[in-house]
Amino acid sequence: MHQQSSRAASERVSFARRRAQGLLAALLAAFMPLHALAACAAGDSGMRHVSSGTTTAALVELYTSQGCSSCPPAERLLSRLPQVLPPGADAYALALHVNYWDALGWKDRFAQEAFSVRHQDLVHANAHTVVYTPHFFVSGTEKDNDAGELRAQVQALNGQPAPAKLRLDVRANADSSLHVSVAAEARGYPADAALYLAVAQNGVVADIARGENRGARLLHDHVVREWVGPLPLEAGEARLEHDTRAGLGGTGTGLEVLAFVQDKHNGHVLQALGTPVCALAANAARAAPVAYLWNPVAGER
Repeated sequence: MHQQSSRAASERVSFARRRAQGLLAALLAAFMPLHALAACAAGDSGMRHVSSGTTTAALVELYTSQGCSSCPPAERLLSRLPQVLPPGADAYALALHVNYWDALGWKDRFAQEAFSVRHQDLVHANAHTVVYTPHFFVSGTEKDNDAGELRAQVQALNGQPAPAKLRLDVRANADSSLHVSVAAEARGYPADAALYLAVAQNGVVADIARGENRGARLLHDHVVREWVGPLPLEAGEARLEHDTRAGLGGTGTGLEVLAFVQDKHNGHVLQALGTPVCALAANAARAAPVAYLWNPVAGER
């Protein structure tokens, strides 16, 4: 009798454990960033080799701030993009924190002047003058904070041939930093184009002590920690070799490395490509953000 009771108790514990693991897997799937689920589930050696396809991948950019009370819902929408978009959608996400809210009670530690300038440039490229947060752009085109609008624009882009090609190689160095190699090509494109590289982080928790979000605990995904570019394409090609320690040394749920090619005049993103780097998830973090602006004359950062 005691043996049967022990077996029954053991089976109940085993069932409870499997159920808890299933719930955890479901939660992770629900919040896993775009393009990351399959790669992370299989483990990660710290190396990635990916190439873009023949159709256009969408780049979803959200301009946001920890000091903006309207921004957390938009950031949750960005985190939910894998559920918002149709199965098989080809899209990458970036959250760029602007610094023009910093004087209003709370300094956003992820904010960069370069992102505020890029935000303004995209607004002007869309023939508008008002800069605000939260503000979505899909491959350079302004969109409302609306899941249906984002989905429709991503689907439209995914149906178009890509005017540019990208190859992205990421490996872990011995000191746990990353070495990133990017090759971009847009030989048939008639206008000037430029290459950009971003290192983004997921699962970052921030407690806000002042400002419009005072007392809130915010969860950030796809938050850009390092930014390289623009690097002009010469004769339709560009190559970039870059070492980064962005996002190392703290907490978080993983890093993403993303490259894209953009028309320098109208802001349209010609192609995007990215990959998660899950092996560094345990180290992802609270380092100070870094921005590099390429000097096309000197060829130096």
